[in-house]
Amino acid sequence: MTSLVIAEHDNASIKGATLNTVTAAAACGGDVHVLVAGHNAGEAAKAAAQIAGVSKVLLADAPGLAHGLAENVAAQVLAIASNYSHILFPATASGKNVAPRVAAALDVAQLSDIIKVVSADTFERPIYAGNAIATVQTQDATKVITVRTTGFDAAPASGGSAPVENADAVADSGKSSFVGSEIAKSDRPELTAAKIIVSGGRALGSAEKFNEVITPLADKLGAAIGASRAAVDAGYAPNDLQVGQTGKIVAPQLYIAAGISGAIQHLAGMKDSKVIVAINKDPEAPIFSVADYGLEADLFTAVPELVKAL
Repeated sequence: MTSLVIAEHDNASIKGATLNTVTAAAACGGDVHVLVAGHNAGEAAKAAAQIAGVSKVLLADAPGLAHGLAENVAAQVLAIASNYSHILFPATASGKNVAPRVAAALDVAQLSDIIKVVSADTFERPIYAGNAIATVQTQDATKVITVRTTGFDAAPASGGSAPVENADAVADSGKSSFVGSEIAKSDRPELTAAKIIVSGGRALGSAEKFNEVITPLADKLGAAIGASRAAVDAGYAPNDLQVGQTGKIVAPQLYIAAGISGAIQHLAGMKDSKVIVAINKDPEAPIFSVADYGLEADLFTAVPELVKAL
């Protein structure tokens, strides 16, 4: 029994979500192999080989794999799928783009967003916005799985010494092509990888107030900035900062929620955070039900005072 993890990478380095997925794969039992599908991705393969617990890295290198187009990556996975009992993807935008194609081609049921491996054929996953946990068992010969990265600790990025083998790269499918990308650059940590997150909600009232109140606190703490769906929908913050069921799932060491009431879809995206601090003037706000520390106060007074104290 051997598991295959589909690495998420930028052709030069491995992204953090891959480390959590390796931990999930190891829990399935047996050896763990990692597929690095890219172009000029030798450095990413070397980084994958150093991950603790990985026994082999497969490098598929071709121009058609350079940008992770779902059709080509899925074809690459399918070319070697028969060698594996479990095929695991991080439950990221990229992983969720490729995994269903692989599952459909193999004619198996995809196991989505798992948070625990009970046994080699049994897994737990959240349903109803995390209000219930479903235990799912499958008899499919090949398990195609997406892993909620906040549910598993990251495997150590160093300490391993797996061999890197070249895999025959599949031909470009011709079904899609890479046109370009617009990537927002920030000096802040990436939201899903940040150890500290400061999030603002609709109570901030405007984009100007959002920046005026939230940014100084994030700067003091070296934190990433998040936002509730209500704040994003109102135009206070860009869409890529949204935390929640329809945004990004995060589990930092410290999550500070300012002016966020705690709608169920927001709680589903951050309640696994190690320490949650809520600042809200409504004592009945649902956010207090999951907070480790709650401050019932006006955020326009409390947050600047907190910044001064820091």
